[in-house]
Amino acid sequence: MVTPHGPEDAELDRIFRALAHRVRRDILRRTLAHEQSISALADEYDMSLAAVQKHIAMLETANLVIKRTVGRQRLVSTNSNRLIELPNWSVRIRHTRAPSDIA
Repeated sequence: MVTPHGPEDAELDRIFRALAHRVRRDILRRTLAHEQSISALADEYDMSLAAVQKHIAMLETANLVIKRTVGRQRLVSTNSNRLIELPNWSVRIRHTRAPSDIA
């Protein structure tokens, strides 16, 4: 059994869980280009508005998107600062030796 090592592991779990679904990855791509309303995003998929909202909520939990309200519209944009952090994690993990590597 793998045991988490701290808050960073829990955070990475949320990120990878959010990125695991193709619709959520597509929402990130669409909102990276420009902010979009949730209803406009929902129009792009063969699923209910509620289902799209759940996908967005998962991305929001991982801090991968930012949601804001303007009037009656709920707008979503990719949190590009968060995306910048992902390669940094990749570099850190490559330079960390697993316990089995230690003699």
